[in-house]
Amino acid sequence: MPRFLHKGKYVKNILVTGGAGFIGSNFIRYLLSKNEDIYVHNLDLLTYAGSQENLKNLLNPRRYSFIKGDICDQELVEKTLSENNIDTLVHFAAESHVDRSINCPDAFIRTNINGTFALLEAARKVWTTEKMRTDVHFHHISTDEVFGTLTPNEPAFYENTPYAPNSPYAASKAASDHLVRAYGHTYGLPITISNCSNNYGPYQFPEKLIPLMLLNAMQGKPLPIYGDGQQIRDWLYVDDHCEAIWLVIQNGRVRESYNIGGENQPANLEIVNTICSLLDKRLPNSPYRPHKQLIKYVADRPGHDRRYAMNINKIKNELGWRPKHSLTDGLSKTTNWYIDNQEWVKAILKQQEYQGWLDKNYTQRGKK
Repeated sequence: MPRFLHKGKYVKNILVTGGAGFIGSNFIRYLLSKNEDIYVHNLDLLTYAGSQENLKNLLNPRRYSFIKGDICDQELVEKTLSENNIDTLVHFAAESHVDRSINCPDAFIRTNINGTFALLEAARKVWTTEKMRTDVHFHHISTDEVFGTLTPNEPAFYENTPYAPNSPYAASKAASDHLVRAYGHTYGLPITISNCSNNYGPYQFPEKLIPLMLLNAMQGKPLPIYGDGQQIRDWLYVDDHCEAIWLVIQNGRVRESYNIGGENQPANLEIVNTICSLLDKRLPNSPYRPHKQLIKYVADRPGHDRRYAMNINKIKNELGWRPKHSLTDGLSKTTNWYIDNQEWVKAILKQQEYQGWLDKNYTQRGKK
């Protein structure tokens, strides 16, 4: 059955930006497995965190096409939208690692701000050649980090929580959110925004906390913990996130934003200890058991936010969504996936840029 969008229109041709990355590739897999009448076009530059390895063995590959390109190339985006009659653009493409943004903020300004601007301009021009099409939609993926940090007793972030980004990454995403919202208000572009908490699951690039700890522990390497490890995050299993995004695209209110979270608030140290326990059980013959002996505390990251928490009542009440995976279930699935997919791990670790970054900086990790 067609998936109905706003005003009774259904999604036919989707352009996913950054679809070779972690969440984008999982979203493409979700779309192809759940919908029989959707064609997915993936625009990705294949920078260090994007890989074709994430898109092997797709279901229904005839309904998928890959376009290698830069979201900052507005002419290419316009051509892609026009030639493929794109009615829905789902914007994942972004520089997303906080540590990298501290060391190299210029890449985050270029991709996250200028790239989003180029996409919006392309969509505005192609979709409003004569008048605004009513069957189109621009959905922007953002983060809880735009809201800043919470003290232990503060209430969770709401959609109307004032923005207060604390890292170059968070600031670049906040700017892109404002651009998307402005294009909806000024030009009438049909947009929605979703702000998600920390994602985890299959195909996540190994600079992020959970896969880094899994792979380091399996190899007997140190498990670096920032500061005291009591930084609190909300963790969202990637399949749940994909389902929520699709619901917002189908049924969300135009020019609204939706918080998406996993409804949990463990400290980073608790996450790492859980991973170690899961590995102890799954790998009883590992010479590194108990894996928690590998934990190493390192100097805290500059400006490290202490706590994030997401209030997701809006998406619950309006769209009937809630996360299906508990943290225990999600971490167990994730641990098993990385153990069972060593060929993917080997292929990803061969990437020279990442290997150099890892060798230089692996003791300075802690967050998404």
